[in-house]
Amino acid sequence: MMIGKWNRTVILTYVGIFFSIIGMGFVIHADAESAMSCLILAGICDLFDGQIARRIKRTEEEKLFGIELDSVADVVNFIAFPVVLLYVTVSSWLLVSLAGTFFAICGTARLAFFNMGAKESMGEISFYRGLPVTYTALILPLVYLLKYAISLNVFDIIFMVCYLSIGVFQITDIRVSKPKRWAYPFFVVLAVGMLYVYRWIS
Repeated sequence: MMIGKWNRTVILTYVGIFFSIIGMGFVIHADAESAMSCLILAGICDLFDGQIARRIKRTEEEKLFGIELDSVADVVNFIAFPVVLLYVTVSSWLLVSLAGTFFAICGTARLAFFNMGAKESMGEISFYRGLPVTYTALILPLVYLLKYAISLNVFDIIFMVCYLSIGVFQITDIRVSKPKRWAYPFFVVLAVGMLYVYRWIS
């Protein structure tokens, strides 16, 4: 008997964590471009893991486990991994530490807040309150491409402001529309396009 759930309802979530760990390995070797590709792939996994899980008949225990696993995976994929990535991207250690800490606190506070009511509200929603942490996998790879169009000093500032802005919007109670069904193919095409770009520049 093993602790946890290891069936097809959660396999894509585990794959997303795998990509994030591989991405952190690329960060250690100062390969930010390959790490960005891993962040994109982790985002794609998160985009579809819930869709797949809801199509499969699950027990109540499996549903509750899926909720908790998704939240923990979000911490790894879209909070810890991006903070590690920031250290290899921006040169100022002090500023990176401050921006990264703010980003991480905002993200974890958001996840903790919504975890309080997650078990009672497992139905479909039409909008998010604040910016979901998963949007980090869309925003950061796009903003990072500015590195090849502007000076590094200016890029460092923009990239840190990006982290700070994401953190602010994660904890600001504004309505963010939930992607419609037609948006999923768009995100996939966008992700494939960015993966191609990062493959080309790495």
